[in-house]
Amino acid sequence: MKIWVDADACPVVVKEILFRSAERTKIMTTLVANQFLRTPSSPYIKTMQVPGGFDVADNRIVQELSEGDLVITADIPLAAQVVEEGGHALNPRGELYTSANIKERLAMRNLMEELRGNGVDISGPAAFNLADRQAFAAALDKFIAKHHKLNPT
Repeated sequence: MKIWVDADACPVVVKEILFRSAERTKIMTTLVANQFLRTPSSPYIKTMQVPGGFDVADNRIVQELSEGDLVITADIPLAAQVVEEGGHALNPRGELYTSANIKERLAMRNLMEELRGNGVDISGPAAFNLADRQAFAAALDKFIAKHHKLNPT
């Protein structure tokens, strides 16, 4: 199992949690972005810089994804593709997208986008806070405990 991070919009505190997790679990974690990213020096953390453009990072993650991999993203269409390809998707607020809930999330996202496009004033998500950070860390730990077998070294 590998972890892929849709890193352009990923909160810094989530990246820090992922860095600590990669070191602790020895799971290869790759941050994909269209800009340069600073990461700690580690054999378990790498970056993949892609050209700028609509969905370029998302498409690269789907292209590199293997069944069973985990993708960290708040992008619901990307999460839907990941689930469809046999991967797992976790958003930075700790919600695991599954085949049971992704279609509902995608439909809601599309509805909100349509409303905004028609001039309806809809506020965005609440600011990322301590509870979100804790929920993400707990969900990540739970996922790893369930899906990753530590390789003895």
